[in-house]
Amino acid sequence: MDAISKLCVEEANQADIPQIVDYWASASPEHLTSMGVDITKMPSSMELTEMLSQQFLLPYEEKRALALVWRKDGNAIGHCNVNEIHFGENAKMHLHMWGSENRSKGMGTHLVKLSIPVFFERLKLNQLICEPFAENNAPNRTLERVGFRFEKRYTTIPGSINTMQEVNRWVFQHSQYLELVNELNK
Repeated sequence: MDAISKLCVEEANQADIPQIVDYWASASPEHLTSMGVDITKMPSSMELTEMLSQQFLLPYEEKRALALVWRKDGNAIGHCNVNEIHFGENAKMHLHMWGSENRSKGMGTHLVKLSIPVFFERLKLNQLICEPFAENNAPNRTLERVGFRFEKRYTTIPGSINTMQEVNRWVFQHSQYLELVNELNK
C-alpha cells in the first residue's frame, strides 16, 4: 500500500485542538516567517484554543472558520482550514503540513484534493480562494498541481496574523470541484 492510499481528511473536532495549537506554538520563528506570519500578532495558545472551540459549536452557516485534519495511517500530520467564510459564496483556504518529514512527498497535493469537496459541500461554496505568501514555494506548487487557477500576485496583509506581503491569489471554481469529485470517485 503506497503512502497516498494511507491518507484521509476529517473535520477537526475538540480532540484535535491540542495538536493544531501545538503546531502554531512550537513553530520556529523561521518557519512562521517563511509563511509570512508576523510573530507579534500570534494569538496565545489559550486564545487559539478558545477560538477553535467556539467554531465547533456553530452551524456551518455561521462559522467564521472550518478546520480539517490531515491524517496518514490515522495520525494527524497537518491541517487545512478556511476562514473569511461567506456561506454559499466563497472562503479563503490555508494549508499547513506539520513536520518537515511530511513535506515534499506529494501528500499535500492529494490531501488538498480530499479537502476541497468537504469545504464546497459543507459551506455550499461557489469558489475557494487561497493566497499563500508568494515566496513560499510549497503551497504555490501544490495549488497549481491541484488545478487552482492563478489569478494575480499582489501586496496585502492576507490575514490577521500576517505581515504586509506579496501573495499569489489562486482560485478554484465550483465547476472544478465537480470535476474533482468525479476524479476522486473513479
